Amino acid sequence: MYEHPVQLTNEAGLERSRLTVFFRLLLAIPHFVWFSFWTIGVFFVAIFNWFATLFRGRSPVFCHNFLTAYVRYTTHISAYVSLTANPFPDFVGRPGSYPVDLQLPDAPDMQNRWKTGFRLILGLPAFILDAAFVGGSRSGYSNSGGVLWTNAFLAWWACLFTGRMPEGLRDLNLYALRYSAQTHAYALLVTDRYPNADPFVAPTPGSAPYHPVRLTTADDDMTRSRLTVFFRLLLVIPHFVWLILWSIPAYLCAIVGWFAALFTGHLPDWAHRFLSRFVRYYTHLNAFFLIAANPFPGFTGAPGTYPIDLEIDARALQNRWKTGFRIILMIPALAVASTVGGVAFLGAFLGWFAALFTGRMPRNLRQSQVFSLRYSGQFYAYLLLLTDRYPFASPAPPSAASSAP
Repeated sequence: MYEHPVQLTNEAGLERSRLTVFFRLLLAIPHFVWFSFWTIGVFFVAIFNWFATLFRGRSPVFCHNFLTAYVRYTTHISAYVSLTANPFPDFVGRPGSYPVDLQLPDAPDMQNRWKTGFRLILGLPAFILDAAFVGGSRSGYSNSGGVLWTNAFLAWWACLFTGRMPEGLRDLNLYALRYSAQTHAYALLVTDRYPNADPFVAPTPGSAPYHPVRLTTADDDMTRSRLTVFFRLLLVIPHFVWLILWSIPAYLCAIVGWFAALFTGHLPDWAHRFLSRFVRYYTHLNAFFLIAANPFPGFTGAPGTYPIDLEIDARALQNRWKTGFRIILMIPALAVASTVGGVAFLGAFLGWFAALFTGRMPRNLRQSQVFSLRYSGQFYAYLLLLTDRYPFASPAPPSAASSAP
């Protein structure tokens, strides 16, 4: 696949200063003020740049340099405030001046005038998806929520007590920052290359720790049946009814299993088999509903029966402390699952229109859903006591996550 002209690089470690973490928002106030003034200037420069690019097919050099510095600076302070990086950033967005940095085009490239003329309309899908990554506002500074700022809230507590940024949250933040930077660059005419929502590209790690719950995906040419896409909501109604009916005994089984695991250290074998099928079925259903896969799923959650599937290890000894406090311990993972699930549902909304008109699901949207489905599967496996291994938030490639321990 052709490399995107806007690349995020990361040289930051996981160590964090507890003192600067505690006062991070106060320390960032000068940046918030400067960012506000700079944004006003960018507004006027962007309008001038749009007219110039529309008539010349290329941004003026001074506009390009001004806007690239702004996009890079936005990434630097986002990384600082979200605890993705530790050092205090400078105020000018110099290349190479921060551990989490952007590689942007050195000079303005020729751009398609049609794409330039309709940039705000063409960018709407990217802007919508970017809101799921960084919250309600595109910059992410005035609104909470979204992947980046939910992770920042969780990481604040972790860094304060341990002095380290959780690796999974750091990697997930890098994914959010990369997409947001590419969206900014597209909106400001730094490039006419559309943002890439695929999480399994740099700077995500090449491998992930072994996890007892792994997502597997069959080869997919992204072809989708327009007929089943159009009626997808109607087609899943029987599955939703069946899911509700199955959820009742599943959660009763989980309660019984909780007491058993608390006293014996093991989930009963029959409960493990039953709940494994339930979690696997839920993954199959979500993959179909989100248009991440095309075939109509079965109703039994049998392993190996769907293109997007879960591999769940056999039952193993579990820590009784983790079992006893499972409901409390799962709260941070629930917050992350909700945000990445929001990205997946927006991907389905956008992918529905794309698949309906082209007969294909955009690969980068489908890949973002694959990551969400993997995290969701690990979360529900943790919640329902199939494993005491915490869900891993890093968007490392699925094949890497399947390696043996």
